Amino acid sequence: QVQLVESGGGFVQAGGSLRLSCVASGSIFSASRMGWYRQAPGKQRELVAMITGGGATNYADSVKGRFTIARDNAKNTVYLQMNSLKPEDSAVYYCTHANVFWGQGTQVTVSS
Repeated sequence: QVQLVESGGGFVQAGGSLRLSCVASGSIFSASRMGWYRQAPGKQRELVAMITGGGATNYADSVKGRFTIARDNAKNTVYLQMNSLKPEDSAVYYCTHANVFWGQGTQVTVSS
């Protein structure tokens, strides 16, 4: 069983930044594909960013150039640095381990 604990969400004005963290336990973290998804009210959960065990990354078009996903294998942690935030980025952000295990989510709210 893999446990994922997210942190770092909050309230920020448009143009601001936040960094989300997700600590994983119970897995061989360094070999795992990790990702961030988000879900806004009334919308489907959507991929934000993904990083493979080898460090390859993939981003949703809507966040390219603004968000960066990174991992620290020594700390079993994956990060999502979010810059130039927009109101449409407001959502609950979820960390996932290989799209099998999910964290509880952290709320991000961006005001205009």
